[in-house]
Amino acid sequence: MTATTSSDSMPSAITHDQPISWQKKAILSVAFLMATTSVGPGFLTQTAVFTNLYKIDMAFPVFASMFITFGIVMNLWRIVGVSGLRIQDLANKVAPGLGYGIGILLALGAVAFNFGNVSGAALGMEVLTGIDTTWGALFTGALGCLIFVVHNASKRMDQMARYLGLLMIILIAYVAMSNLPPMGATLSAAIVPTDIGNLLMPTLIIVGGSVGGYYTGAQRLVDVGLQGQQQMEPIKKAAWAGISIAVVIRILLFLAVFGVIATGAELAKANPAADAFRHGAGQLGYYIFGLVLFVASITSVVGNSYMAISLIKTLFPTVARHEKAWCVGFIALTSLGTIMMNMPILLLMLAGLVNSVILPIVLGVVLMATRRKDIVGDYKHPTYLLAIGGLIVLLMSVASVSNISNFMAKFIG
Repeated sequence: MTATTSSDSMPSAITHDQPISWQKKAILSVAFLMATTSVGPGFLTQTAVFTNLYKIDMAFPVFASMFITFGIVMNLWRIVGVSGLRIQDLANKVAPGLGYGIGILLALGAVAFNFGNVSGAALGMEVLTGIDTTWGALFTGALGCLIFVVHNASKRMDQMARYLGLLMIILIAYVAMSNLPPMGATLSAAIVPTDIGNLLMPTLIIVGGSVGGYYTGAQRLVDVGLQGQQQMEPIKKAAWAGISIAVVIRILLFLAVFGVIATGAELAKANPAADAFRHGAGQLGYYIFGLVLFVASITSVVGNSYMAISLIKTLFPTVARHEKAWCVGFIALTSLGTIMMNMPILLLMLAGLVNSVILPIVLGVVLMATRRKDIVGDYKHPTYLLAIGGLIVLLMSVASVSNISNFMAKFIG
């Protein structure tokens, strides 16, 4: 998966004489890659853990995350797409040298994410086969590496995101529909929860658990050629499609988990999401969850590894020259690290915390770029999106400090 010239890469820009069908395929590929990477094992586990803790009130963080996702993706993707610059290169344009800090910071955040992704795949395999999570993590690492080694790796990644994304929606919908919670009360709690003060931490962490997918999609826009102001319409379509797919999966997942908890069931701490599916649809539901978790995890392992390396490959030429090898090394390193720590649930929760802290820094840099003609040319970024993005940066920056202490008290202390 080399930068722009190898046979498994897309053209650097879409021209008017290229088939529309190719453009539509590019839009779907980016949208599904973003959605499946953002609704990965971290989000699955975080939703189950927090729904178990906050019950019906968890409808509010799920509802609020939809609007936060809109604000992040629409700002990030438009500016990355119009400029044709990856996030780290955009930051270097805003302030020389800043891209190195942003790229390395996000790559480190991606390490935390991949610990969670490999952990999620190992938990999914434990459900499906009964094998220990150590062997599951090893298998996940080997499979992820294999995907990058095969010919046309980027094409395989896009195909995997589309087909496995559809499979995830079908499986989660089946369990959600088999045990729906009281919808009137749930909709009411999504707007007016009983205790909104306690819901800041779960809101920020599930956003942090999804943000890797937003970065991955933004980086992929450049690689598939959806860049430049003339491509604003397909960029917006890709963003709307990605947001819509992710939102559908999130809502169905919450309904599936809360539908079980509403019956009075208590979820097992070792693997709460799996236990929710077992209560909701019996042993079949338990195996369905194992498959969902493994599917979500392996797509996130691949997508997140691609994203991590894409964040540094334009900063360090040797990474761009050997991109596949670096992706394989990244997967191998995070798989071994996951095995050594052997704390899958905590790692999945911690990944969301780390990335919720990094997010306002990245989004703030992107918003600064919206008024730079040397970056976006004559493009006029909508004022309402700038205002929404600024509000997200402000709220998440202020909330990060209390979020860390609350997380420590609830999950570590």
